[in-house]
Amino acid sequence: MSDRAALADKLTRARRAVDAARHNRLAFYAPYPKQKAFHDAGKTHRERDLSAGNQTGKTWCASYETAMHLTGRYPDWWDGRRFNLPVRAWAGAETGALTRDGVQRLLMGLKGQYGTGTIPKDAIIATSASRGVPDLLDNVTVKHASGGISYLGFKSYEQGRENWQADTLHLVWFDEEPPLDIYSEGLARITATKGMVYLTATPLKGISDVQMRFHGEPHPDRSLTMMSLEEAEHISAEERAKIIAGYPEHEREARTKGVPMLGSGRIFPVAESAIICEPFQIPDYFACIVGMDFGWDHPTAAVWLAWDRDADCVYVTDCYRAKEEIPAIHASAIKARGENIPVAWPHDGLQHDKGSGVALASIYRSEGLRMLEERATFVDGSNGVEAGVMDMLNRMRTGRLKVFSHLGEWFEEFRLYHRKDGRIVKLRDDLLSATRYGLMMLREARTWEQCRNRRRGPYVIQTQRGICDEYFGEW
Repeated sequence: MSDRAALADKLTRARRAVDAARHNRLAFYAPYPKQKAFHDAGKTHRERDLSAGNQTGKTWCASYETAMHLTGRYPDWWDGRRFNLPVRAWAGAETGALTRDGVQRLLMGLKGQYGTGTIPKDAIIATSASRGVPDLLDNVTVKHASGGISYLGFKSYEQGRENWQADTLHLVWFDEEPPLDIYSEGLARITATKGMVYLTATPLKGISDVQMRFHGEPHPDRSLTMMSLEEAEHISAEERAKIIAGYPEHEREARTKGVPMLGSGRIFPVAESAIICEPFQIPDYFACIVGMDFGWDHPTAAVWLAWDRDADCVYVTDCYRAKEEIPAIHASAIKARGENIPVAWPHDGLQHDKGSGVALASIYRSEGLRMLEERATFVDGSNGVEAGVMDMLNRMRTGRLKVFSHLGEWFEEFRLYHRKDGRIVKLRDDLLSATRYGLMMLREARTWEQCRNRRRGPYVIQTQRGICDEYFGEW
């Protein structure tokens, strides 16, 4: 073979390899860690939400998973759920045009190039066109590895709830957030098959009913995976900085981290990076106090604060949250982190327990907590919520309130705390309320040295991070 013929043969083989890869993207998929975590959660969770920033690859991620279920072609590294038989699936977005330009394009490729998306070309059997929206498909039939045929239908939210009814499905993929009634129909469609629903969204609509299911209502059947721009490895640090700088400040958390956008309604419009810090050994001279909020249907919460008086900086070092438990259980959990730390509490601690007729604060005092003598107030005797919130915000903005990075529950409330029609929404704010009470009563905080001078014999003061050792005392 001449050199020219050899070169031509080499180019032909290279073109064939490129063409094969172009028509079988699925074989080359390698997810980022957060994308794989989203996939893995499908094995044990019926509902999943990949709440991610723009340009992080969230839609590609779901399109690859959908292609796997339709074809039955799972890679060796796959730890998510597997369907061994053909599936029936729906995928949709807000409008027909968005469905065509989003989920359909990624799954199928552009018109005239079907097979260049995540569904391999050799697996596509037939397509059917939709009416009304140019180039939008109604459905696709796909060859499954078992020998059967899978079905994929394309939908849009603008079609209304009625068009999301009547079928029995194995999976439903919502690209960006649907109205609650359509989301509920998606869940209804998978009941008989014990299937799955997954949502990929940049939560620009804020705390909607659908987002609240994942961000504010934990359940064993639901999984929330949050992916930030920093975790999208295909974007360089330089490009990432340009992207972030281009977004309005109030949209950055949503567009870069997948944090639900609350816009002007957000109570603490402060970046998490401004208040987060890594846990460290709390010096003995820091003054400590616990803020506590009472609850039953909503959680009882406690937050541990350590105050560096010299810098006037307060650190949130630990937190506790649980509902529908008796005071003895809560008191035991709080005492396990330090019996002699003073506890600040709100005005409803003066309310009497319906069973015993004893004030709540007194009940906790009898359980061994060092409840302060009076309810939480400012120095002037006031206790306004707005004043407490403004004090917290002022500390955040001036670098005088920091939160240990492992306190996920605290940050969960921080992200969702918002106003509606100008009023603070008193929902899922238990740890933040406890923080506010502790800050109001900083004047009653005690150092570890003062705590260990309380003559009650040896005991152990400890926290989730093992901040303190064995002490003696009575202040």
